[in-house]
Amino acid sequence: MLVTGGKYHDFDFARRELLGLLAEHGEFRVRVQPDYEDADAIAAAEILVSYTCDVRPSERAQKIIREWVERGGRWVALHGTNSALGDASIRPVATPRPFYLWVDTLGSQFIAHPPIEPYAVEVTEPSHWLVAGIDTFEATDELYLNEYPDRGALVPLLHTVYQGTANGFAESDWTQSDPQHLVMYLRPLGEGGVLYNTL
Repeated sequence: MLVTGGKYHDFDFARRELLGLLAEHGEFRVRVQPDYEDADAIAAAEILVSYTCDVRPSERAQKIIREWVERGGRWVALHGTNSALGDASIRPVATPRPFYLWVDTLGSQFIAHPPIEPYAVEVTEPSHWLVAGIDTFEATDELYLNEYPDRGALVPLLHTVYQGTANGFAESDWTQSDPQHLVMYLRPLGEGGVLYNTL
């Protein structure tokens, strides 16, 4: 199942690119949805890939997807899947906390990002097969500053170091935060898990 949709990003482009990458694997048969509300269809899938922004699933969808992961579901969550944003025309932009179960399942919630500029992404766990052989690289992207319900439950794979401000967001002061911000991590949950990549 591929879920793409939401605000502030070119989801038509992202959907096409992700489908192209998935098509490289002949064994995949992919269904596409713009949101999470057909949660029963998601729960019937083997793998969920999501790239959304400010798409807020209903409590029913959150519960079904959480239970699916706990039973062994595998979820690859990309970029803004963990976001809930206030009205972007009102500055600074607020980041409400409307869905605790969703955030707990994903392992994080987006809060802010500094202006887009290059930053170094470092490998946190070089022995892990998902990142083995990857060297430090530079990304020019939104550096996600997240909140974690239980950071100790996560398996960090990639990180960056940042302390500074995120102008334009209500929670803009990150000068005293933990300087290590996760860029990619695993969130084990029951028999399944989430791989979250903020890039």
